[in-house]
Amino acid sequence: MNAPITPWPYPFWIAHRGAGKLAPENTLAAFRLGASHGHRAFECDVKLSRDDVPFLLHDATLDRTTSAQGVAGERDWAELAALEAGAWHSAAFAGERLPTLEALAQFILQNQFALNLEIKPTPGTEHHTGRVVGQAVLRLWANAGTPPLLSSFRPEALAGAQATAPDVPRALLLDSWWEGWPTVVQSLGCVAIVCNHRLLHARTMAELRHHVPRVLVYTVNDPSDVARMKSLGVDGIITDAVDVFSPLGNAAQSLARP
Repeated sequence: MNAPITPWPYPFWIAHRGAGKLAPENTLAAFRLGASHGHRAFECDVKLSRDDVPFLLHDATLDRTTSAQGVAGERDWAELAALEAGAWHSAAFAGERLPTLEALAQFILQNQFALNLEIKPTPGTEHHTGRVVGQAVLRLWANAGTPPLLSSFRPEALAGAQATAPDVPRALLLDSWWEGWPTVVQSLGCVAIVCNHRLLHARTMAELRHHVPRVLVYTVNDPSDVARMKSLGVDGIITDAVDVFSPLGNAAQSLARP
């Protein structure tokens, strides 16, 4: 087993893509809304522009959540920065833009929040994306705050991050059991696995604990599933239901704004 981080610095509740589905995912508006419901830890997706600017977006393409179409990683940041990224969700969020990782880091650090940063590379850029994200995290979190937990479904991306930021914690994302994952976890020095909650029961939890000190789950939105995950002893739950499973209640919080 890889060495545990003691004490574990990440809150139990983690707001998915900022505010789950209550705001346009991976925008600063989503993080502010998630925080207003009491969340102090967030999950989001990071990839690279063509000119190597780390920015937040889940999909490989721009079609679903912006005013443009096509592969996001084939555009320079100047083009991406001008895109509308909120109106697809609702009129209330019209005018939201794609944030850079730097803008998000400012918000996270100003408010002393924690972050699970999923490296979501454009296909074919896995190792390079991991390297650049690792370098950016070292710069942005230098001597300040809890560093992000870097996670990815792609081992190559985690290997890239390991090469440039070996001391920043890493987690392998699992949506299914595939041959060789324990070896990958060991070789990448992962301190956690973040898995689909449907994969988890007593036997699989014991197996995971044999290989990593921490187990987190996604995306848990039903109270019965939450109860089951808690009974299994998970270390963190990623949820869309940020207004239901609020760790601090629903009172609006005073936030430093980027």
